Amino acid sequence: LNQRSDVLAERAYCPWPDMEAIMREINLPLYSLETKHALVNFDILGISLPYENIYTNALNMLDLAGIPIYAKERTKQHPLVIAGGHAAYNPEPMAAFIDAFVIGEGEEIIHEIVNIHQSWQAADTPRDDLLLKLSQVWGVYIPSLYTAQYNPDHTISSIEKMTPDAPLPVLKRITPTL
Repeated sequence: LNQRSDVLAERAYCPWPDMEAIMREINLPLYSLETKHALVNFDILGISLPYENIYTNALNMLDLAGIPIYAKERTKQHPLVIAGGHAAYNPEPMAAFIDAFVIGEGEEIIHEIVNIHQSWQAADTPRDDLLLKLSQVWGVYIPSLYTAQYNPDHTISSIEKMTPDAPLPVLKRITPTL
């Protein structure tokens, strides 16, 4: 991403509890490692979910950054929160908190997401328009466009589209040559 002239990508990490306590005490929002910009001021926040145990860290980071934890509470002024990684192959446990999941490999898809986001910003349309456009990208799952039905044992019995334009199934993104 940083090879593009129109994008700045930086990193952030979930702080250790002692630093988190100080940040909360002095009301310092979570910031990027490279330039110390507050995460809430970025356009897109990408979260890597390599395994399920990190789910609570992701929620803590959103809270510490001053970004609403629930996706439905975010407005155009908040970053688009995307997630990917091995634990995103079953996105439903985090569906209420993430705007868009990348299912599969992100090397190519991230550029498509950025391009759509930039076009959306220029058009100044509602956030729902952004999510619908992102849903058309192979490998992007937008939880707000679907509803999960559960069996009595709490396993998923089916996923239903909330809008006819949402693809079903959402297919894993594959990058043929890495």
